[in-house]
Amino acid sequence: MGPTRVQFVQYAPAALAVVPLVAGPWSALAAAAAGAGAWAVGASAPVLRSLIACGLTTTGCGIAASEVLAAGVNPLIALGLAVPAGAAALAHHRNLASHMPAAELTPATLTTGAGTATGQTSQAQLITAWWREYISGPTQTEGRVLIQAGASLEHLGLEIDGERVAFTGIITLPQGQQVRVKAADIASVYQIPVSQIELGDPKHYAPNALPVTVHLKVPAAQPQIAAGAPTTPEELWAAYVGVPEGAMPGTFLTVTRYDGPLDWEGIATRDRRAIGTVNLQDLAGNLDLETIQIALAPGDKPSQMGIRVMREHALMHGTMLSSVLDELSMDSRGYVRAGTYVDGRAALLPLAQPGSGARHLYLVGGSRSGKSGLLEQVLLSAHRSGIAVILASPQAGTIAGASLSAYLGDGLDEAMGALRLAYALMLDREARYRSPAFPFTDPLVLVVIDEAHMLLSASSPYHAEAKAIVEQLTRRSLKRGIGVVLATQTPLAEDLGNSTVIRSQLLIGGGAVFLRCAKGQGSLVGANAVEGAEGIDLSMIPSQWPGQYAKVADRDMSGLATEAAAAPEDGTFGLGYLLTPGSQAVQFRSLHLDVPPVALAGGEPVGIEDCDAWRERDAIAQTPMVDKRGKNLIGSLADLLAAAEGALSAQEPAAHHIPAGLHAVPGPARPGGALAASEGQELIKPRILELLQEHSIPMTAETIARKLETSAKNIKPRLSELKKRGEVTNENGLWRAA
Repeated sequence: MGPTRVQFVQYAPAALAVVPLVAGPWSALAAAAAGAGAWAVGASAPVLRSLIACGLTTTGCGIAASEVLAAGVNPLIALGLAVPAGAAALAHHRNLASHMPAAELTPATLTTGAGTATGQTSQAQLITAWWREYISGPTQTEGRVLIQAGASLEHLGLEIDGERVAFTGIITLPQGQQVRVKAADIASVYQIPVSQIELGDPKHYAPNALPVTVHLKVPAAQPQIAAGAPTTPEELWAAYVGVPEGAMPGTFLTVTRYDGPLDWEGIATRDRRAIGTVNLQDLAGNLDLETIQIALAPGDKPSQMGIRVMREHALMHGTMLSSVLDELSMDSRGYVRAGTYVDGRAALLPLAQPGSGARHLYLVGGSRSGKSGLLEQVLLSAHRSGIAVILASPQAGTIAGASLSAYLGDGLDEAMGALRLAYALMLDREARYRSPAFPFTDPLVLVVIDEAHMLLSASSPYHAEAKAIVEQLTRRSLKRGIGVVLATQTPLAEDLGNSTVIRSQLLIGGGAVFLRCAKGQGSLVGANAVEGAEGIDLSMIPSQWPGQYAKVADRDMSGLATEAAAAPEDGTFGLGYLLTPGSQAVQFRSLHLDVPPVALAGGEPVGIEDCDAWRERDAIAQTPMVDKRGKNLIGSLADLLAAAEGALSAQEPAAHHIPAGLHAVPGPARPGGALAASEGQELIKPRILELLQEHSIPMTAETIARKLETSAKNIKPRLSELKKRGEVTNENGLWRAA
C-alpha cells in the first residue's frame, strides 16, 4: 500500500532537502517529480505553490553543491548548501498546517480520531482547521473568500455522547468589531443542516463575543411510518389535496420553506388553470390539521395559491396598540396601521386618498369578534390624523371612544339624526365647492355607522330613509372629503337593506375588514360574494386558539382578579381578513388594545367647519328627509334648510298631548303642576298603546318618548308593565302593539 496523498505532500520536501548532497543537478528532476505528484493527487493551490517553491530552492542548492564538489572546494561548503533546502522544507510544513487540504476533510473525519502529542484531539484539530480555512483566516488566499476575517473560535470544547457529537466555543473579534458570522455560514463549512447550529442571542452578549454550539452528529430519528405512507408535504399534498376529491384538485405543491411537518410554506400550482375557490375546512381535513393552523395567500396568478402551515398561529400573541403609536396617524398615502398580517408585515387600511378625498371602510364582525375594538382604533387614528367624526351608534353606549367624535348620535333615533346631518353636510359642501375659487380647507370627515343593520334592515323604522341617505353618501361623498365607515354583524345583504349599491360603493371606494361571524352567517359566496375574498367563510374563524379549552379547565379558585385584563392568547378577537383596493383578502389581526384608545388621544375632538349645515344641526337631525313612502329624498341644501325650519315652526309647545277620547283625571298636583305619580303613570299607558296601534311600524322607547313629548325614563317602565300584561311585544329593542 503506497503513501496517502497527505503523507506524500508532507514528506516530499524532506526528501528534497537531502537530494542536494547526493543527487547534484539531478535534484531538479526530483523537484519536478514531487511537484507533478502533488498536482496529480489534487493538492490545494496554496500547498502546491509552497511545494513548488520548496522544490526550486532545493534544485538551486543541489546544483551549487555539485559545482563546489566538482571544483575540489572544501566539502563542508557543499554540506552547508543543504541548510537553505531544509529551511524551505520547514516553511512548507508551516504552510501545510495553516492550509489543510479541504478535500481531505469530510464530516466523518470530524467525528473520529485519537489524541495527538500536542494535547489536542484530532477532532479539535480538524474543527479548528476548517474554521481557519473558511471563516477566520488568518490570511486570505487565492480561490478562498473568508466569511469574516479575524473571527476566531476560542474556548473550543468537544461533547461526545454515543451517537451525538458537538462542539462549543466563542466567536471572538477584537474590541470594537461585531460578529457577523451567521448560522448558515457555519452550516455550509461543516456540511450540516442549519437547524444543528445554535448561536447566542446578540442582545445578551458583547458585540465582539458570541457563543456557538454546533451539533456535528445527532442521533438519527426513527419515525414509525407505515410502508409506502406519504410523509413529506409534497407527498401528502399529492395523496390527499391534489386528487379529484381533494380540496384543490389538479394542483401540486412546491415547498419554499420547511422547518418541520407543522411549520412550512409553499405554493400550490394548477397547470394553466385557475385554482378558484378553496374551502379552508376541507383543506385542513386533507392535511389532518386544525383550520386555524392554515393560512392561504392568493397570488397575482390565478393558477397559484400561497399556503402556510403553522404549529402555533403567527398572530396568537398579537401586536400591542401602545407599541405602534407612531403608525396610527395617516402616512403620506392616507394609510393607517390596522394590525398585522399573518406573515408579520404591517396591515394598513386607507382613510384618505391624497388629491382625491376620503375613503370608505366596510367592517363586518359578530359578537366578540373585535369589531368594536377596531372601531375604537379607527376613531383614534382619525383623531390623530385631524379627521372629524360623525358617529351614529344605534345601540347606545357601545363605543368607548365615542367622546372623540364631533357629533354623536347615541341611540336609534339619535343615530338617524347623525345620518341626516352627514347628508346635509355633503349637500352643504357640494353647494360651496361648486365655485372653482373655493379652497378645500375643510377637514376630512368620517361618518362612522356602527350596527348599521339596525338602521338599514327592512325591520327598522328608518329603513327607507337610512337606505336612501347611505346610498347617496357612499356614491357622492368621497370627492367632498367625507368617507363612510359602515359596520354590521354579518355580510348578508339584508344587513345593508338589500342594497347592492351600498356594498359595491363601499368596496370600490375603500377597504374592507372581515372578522368572525355566527355560524351560517359568514359565507362570502353566492349572493354575498365579495371580489377578492371569494370562498371565505367567516364563521370558520374559531373563537379560541388550539388548547384554550384545556387552559380554561385549569381553574384558579383564589378569587376574582379585578385588575386582570384579557391577553391576546385568551381568544381570537381581531383575527380576520383585510381587503384593500386592488388586492386579495389576506389574513390579519387587529391591534390588541392594551391601552384604552381614548386615553391616547389628548386634546379636543376635531371639529367640523362652521357652515349652514353645522349651525342648523339640531333642527336637521329632527327633520325626516323622505316622504312617507320612503321616496323623494331632499336633494338640495336650500330645500333641506327650509324643511328643517318648517319642522321647527310646526312644533307644538312642550306639553303632553292627550289624544281625543282620553281625559286627564284630576288629582292632587305636585309642585310645579305635575300630576300625582301613580295617576300620571296610569294615564300614559293608554297613550302608548294608542300610538303603537296607530302606527304599524315598531318603535324604540326613545321614539315613543319623543312622539309623546316626554322622556324615555318615563316610558321604559310603562312599556315593561304593558309587556307583562301581554299588550305590547319587544323584539331587539323595537316595541309594537300585541
